[in-house]
Amino acid sequence: MNWSQLLSARRFKIKHGEVLPTRAGASEDGVAGLRSEFHIDHDRVVFSSAFRRLGRKTQVHPLAQHDHTHNRLTHSVEVASVGRSLGNRVGAMLSGGGHLPAEGTPFDIGSIVQVACLAHDLGNPPFGHTGEYAMRDWFREPAHLHLLDGLGEAERHDIQTYEGNAHSLRLLSTLEMYTGEGGMRMTAATLGASVKYPWTAQTFPARGKFNIYQAELSYYRQVAAELGLIERGAEHWARHPLSYLMEAADDICYAIVDLEDAVEIGILDLRELEELLAPIVDPDKVWQIREPRQYAAALRGTMVGRCVKDLADVFMRHHDALMAGEFPLKDLIAGASGDVRETLDQAKQLARDKVYRHRSKVVTEVAAYPCLGVLLDALVPNVRAFCLHGPDALSHRQQTQLALLERPLAPGMSLYDGYLRVLDEVGGMTDNHAARLAREISGIGLI
Repeated sequence: MNWSQLLSARRFKIKHGEVLPTRAGASEDGVAGLRSEFHIDHDRVVFSSAFRRLGRKTQVHPLAQHDHTHNRLTHSVEVASVGRSLGNRVGAMLSGGGHLPAEGTPFDIGSIVQVACLAHDLGNPPFGHTGEYAMRDWFREPAHLHLLDGLGEAERHDIQTYEGNAHSLRLLSTLEMYTGEGGMRMTAATLGASVKYPWTAQTFPARGKFNIYQAELSYYRQVAAELGLIERGAEHWARHPLSYLMEAADDICYAIVDLEDAVEIGILDLRELEELLAPIVDPDKVWQIREPRQYAAALRGTMVGRCVKDLADVFMRHHDALMAGEFPLKDLIAGASGDVRETLDQAKQLARDKVYRHRSKVVTEVAAYPCLGVLLDALVPNVRAFCLHGPDALSHRQQTQLALLERPLAPGMSLYDGYLRVLDEVGGMTDNHAARLAREISGIGLI
């Protein structure tokens, strides 16, 4: 792989089922020179409805009442800030080493990673990862398996494995802006950096993690070819090197900021956070900050700054392996200096022990299963009837329940596309909307 291709600003559209290159974004809006192609990517994400919905989606604490805890929107903005810093630092080192093409700048790297970070959680369903498991479990229940009859094997893997990462790519390349015609038509570089798992569900079904539904496979093939990504198999590519920076920014934020939230709402004591970060942050240097919230922020800020410097160095040490698609470690954190790696690992373990299993979180997660089950019960069987028998064969009740879909089904739609429409609808809901709608259509809300 080479940086000239990896930083490609080419965009693609879909016309009559064919993936085609389109004009550069700056020439489309008539303001050439005022925004770089990657700034246009940034603006398209920020102004998308999917991005706005993140403001009412779970980060760690579902339906949190505390104004200072993070949701997916604030988390994504902070990850983007860390990602931009990582990207700018790596960009400067790439430029200093003579790696960047003549037309590229160090800040292009920061901009690409920033947008990838902004978009990385767009596909997360209501109730976070619990929502993913709830929808997967519904489609895998023995009583529902007959609903998958008529799907191909690869399509079945997709429908039974709702994956937020794959839905993020789907939002970028299919659902938002130019719906069905290339989505937001992002640059190839941004799409590449956004994809952590460049394979389909069928490629590694045991992993459960993947980024490419069959519906977006032909689109991603064109993007991967444009970027020069190494092809590992028919539906499997090497990762874009900048995706490792996006992943690192996300890991830094959820390792540290989740604990800051836990202190804010009283699950953790401030001293526990201080002791955890002591190997990196000398409390004596911030002791003069008396207000607890600001003290916690100072601890977090100092830790994040150290992580940015350390992980940028890891990226450059492994530059050649990353470019060959042969990075030997699980992620950049695995190659960090001992104190940074151990502190981040301990932070994740503390969160698992005392935050993620806290009763206030567990109760809402348990409720997510019947909540999303009510929605799928109302939609999936009726979508099957519509796709197999047509709208005229539906009862009044079936027609009424399908009216819940914001994007109506089209006559002649395949069963696979119909089920994806359900996943789009339910997965796109906010926590509040899913909970409210499930209550309303269950009939309980009428009493």
